[in-house]
Amino acid sequence: MLRGAVAGRYAEALYEIAVKENLVDGLEKELQTVVGVINQSEQLKKILFHPRITAADKKEVLASLLKDHVSEITMNFIGFVVDRQREMYLEDITSYFVGLANKARNITDVKVTSAVEMTKEEKKALASAMAKCTGKRVKLTFNVDPGLLGGVVVRVGDKVIDGSVRARLQTLREHLRQIS
Repeated sequence: MLRGAVAGRYAEALYEIAVKENLVDGLEKELQTVVGVINQSEQLKKILFHPRITAADKKEVLASLLKDHVSEITMNFIGFVVDRQREMYLEDITSYFVGLANKARNITDVKVTSAVEMTKEEKKALASAMAKCTGKRVKLTFNVDPGLLGGVVVRVGDKVIDGSVRARLQTLREHLRQIS
């Protein structure tokens, strides 16, 4: 709960600045770059998340790694986050920021899990159907889970459309238990 609240506040504040300065796309890419750099290095994570390393030392390390890759606004924001000892929330802040940007762009994330790899035509048809259904442009992410046995599970935000064979078998099993 705290993680989401903290990430939301920081992301919203940065998003307001980004909108005011017309830098939403640039800051989004820069934040994703920062998170990518952090996630690629276990040593950097240890330094960044260690409670005994001072904020000044952490900012110095980050500045040396990122100075050629991010703007001054992003560096100042990261410095602010480190000063407030919220560096462990950077990935969540970035996700929340991207969500705000996508909401403004009228884009929604759709996660599709299928039992087998879908063909290009199926993916295209599903994208079209989801865009029509949501009234927004969709950004699809596809996963394969053989445990579904067949069909697909579609997640749009907090809604789940479960058209998998596994779910139907579970429903059938429950109905048979109630009858017995």
